[in-house]
Amino acid sequence: MYRSFLRSVWTSSFVTVVLLISVSTTSAQTVARCGQGWLELIDGYPVLHLKGTPYEMGYQHGALMKKDVRENMEYLVHEKGGTKLVDFGPIKVTPKQLIATILRIQQPHVPKKFFEELDGLADGSGLDRQDARVGNFIPEMFHCSGFAIMDSATKDGTLYHGRVLDYAIDWRLQEHAVIIVAEPNDGIPFVNVSYAGFIGSVTGMNANHVSIGEMGGRGLGHWEGIPMAFLVREALEKGNTLEEAIGVFRDNPRTCEYYYVIADAKDNTAVGMEASWDEFQVIRPGTKHELLPLPVKDCALLSAGDRYQELVRRVKEKHGNIGPEDALRLMDRGVAMKSNLHNVLFEPKSTRFWVANASADKKPAAEQKYHQFQLSELLKRQPSSDAKVIPLEKPKEVAEK
Repeated sequence: MYRSFLRSVWTSSFVTVVLLISVSTTSAQTVARCGQGWLELIDGYPVLHLKGTPYEMGYQHGALMKKDVRENMEYLVHEKGGTKLVDFGPIKVTPKQLIATILRIQQPHVPKKFFEELDGLADGSGLDRQDARVGNFIPEMFHCSGFAIMDSATKDGTLYHGRVLDYAIDWRLQEHAVIIVAEPNDGIPFVNVSYAGFIGSVTGMNANHVSIGEMGGRGLGHWEGIPMAFLVREALEKGNTLEEAIGVFRDNPRTCEYYYVIADAKDNTAVGMEASWDEFQVIRPGTKHELLPLPVKDCALLSAGDRYQELVRRVKEKHGNIGPEDALRLMDRGVAMKSNLHNVLFEPKSTRFWVANASADKKPAAEQKYHQFQLSELLKRQPSSDAKVIPLEKPKEVAEK
């Protein structure tokens, strides 16, 4: 199964380009504050700022986006997760039942801080704590593509990292899209392109110019490790360099079959990586591999079948002359699927990034407007002092003493 799946997935790309569009905050509006956290709308896009301990960050998330968190989690856990039957070996179970089983298996491997943050999320939003946990283990079933290009592949050698998330466009996640700007007390600040109620990451970049996107995966049943989305989150918080980020995946117990693109602008390089439950390998840009038969200089391309062929064709056509619009066009339909939930293009050197989400009427992200942000600028922003304040409560265990 591993080989056949790798054959179908290992086709993303490492892209290097320069985008000359400035971040627009002309229509920014603070919605509310909670502790050190706050929510604002930038050109209509929700940007959630979280800061503090794991519980505090979770509580801020839940309290500031209460409506979206509840709607998103309750729909996923009870509507989609509670009714549809899926095959699990010889029996049929609901996704909720399956994920609850996965959670019990993975709990001993998951750092305690993530459960503390999930408890804060539940308490802040009024969700049942178990529902918050079950909902956050759904990303164990994500599937996608990614790319990065650099050096001779682009106009001026700047590194760009593109990420195509193809996943469950009918699960209404796009209706709760949010940019999370996180400043954990004991970690590197990072941006997480996510959805209300999710604390893990499948698409992100940290303030030290390291970006990560996930692709995958199969290997169902191999869940004795740290969930993929929490490994990505850990790498964003702890990865000062490309090699440190790689080490998070290499040195921890992993689950299922997953593939990643990790880029680091400090060295202007990136890798494709498999970090599955039983396999670990790193592929450098331009490297030929039996499952990567069409290497392109200073590029690493991971996708599937015809989409891989099209990605290679597009990169070769513009090789050496790739600019901002060209990089975005690499993620157009033909590479992105009909189930294209979001597209993100990172420029890790400047920490700029561009995000497009699928529409509420289920049109792919590749056909929607891109919003531009810059992590370094977002980290400097402050909420309006006259904005609504939601009290930050202590954990229940503490408050009861």
